[in-house]
Amino acid sequence: MHKIKTYIIGISFFILEISAIQAQELNARVTVLYSQVSSTVDRKVFQTLQAALNNFINKRKWTSDVFDANERIECSFLINLQSVAEQNIFTATITVQAARPAYNTSYLSPLINFQDNDFSFRYVEFQPLEFNENRISGAEPLAANLTAVLAYYINLILALDYDSFSPRGGDAYFQKAMNIVSGGPDARGISGWKQFDGLRNRYWLAENFMNSRYTLVHDAYYTYYRQGMDKMFENEKEARAQILNSLNMLNTVNTETPNLMVIPFFFQGKSDEIIKIFKKADMQDKQRAVELLQKLDITNASKYKQELK
Repeated sequence: MHKIKTYIIGISFFILEISAIQAQELNARVTVLYSQVSSTVDRKVFQTLQAALNNFINKRKWTSDVFDANERIECSFLINLQSVAEQNIFTATITVQAARPAYNTSYLSPLINFQDNDFSFRYVEFQPLEFNENRISGAEPLAANLTAVLAYYINLILALDYDSFSPRGGDAYFQKAMNIVSGGPDARGISGWKQFDGLRNRYWLAENFMNSRYTLVHDAYYTYYRQGMDKMFENEKEARAQILNSLNMLNTVNTETPNLMVIPFFFQGKSDEIIKIFKKADMQDKQRAVELLQKLDITNASKYKQELK
């Protein structure tokens, strides 16, 4: 997975670096919704923005690894524009979704399904979208916030994808996400980067993933996906046991430190998948799963109780 390959074409004495021609890391789809924005604003601006963001994400190299076309991470970014604060300045929500395939199947298991309500930015039609991870804020903070928020979630997607394939495989990308938090744009109208901006924001999500007290969360991701979802095809019973093990890990973290952002974040978008997994479990495992899920995924507590009787 994600290994750099080099082919030597001996007859011409050329070394062709596959990284130059291989697909990028993400197969992303960006959608910009603008029905709530005043009709006095030219609609073409939003179509230009959508095209520019698709290019920004899909054509940029986000890692030093090489991904084959079939290894690209499936993800989407839904930007729902809500208002125009000033000319060219927009407030919005952004919903980020990503998934990775379960081994030996065509099934995509959700990695992220999260809505961020603290999104404001400046965009002037045809302005270049720039992002420099060594100088994140930029000359104009609200313009920089557009690409900084996207880069933050892209690094989270990469981190979780890598974590799901190897133990602590995503550490470098969690660090990149935290670096964006630390150097995030700071200006009136921008929020989500600071610990005092609320209890559920970009700061706290990155902090939870980087905090050494919560390393079991990373183990839970690896166990859930690599030891669980990837083994479903060959040994469903053992895979289910590993998924139950991952729930126990998350419960340990939740018991020691309640109300962490990372716990509900893990479960968003997963309830249907988890129910399907434990529908076939024996009664003891089913009861244990429901007991854990009602504490860990409170939003869907009644759903688990009803579906996993």
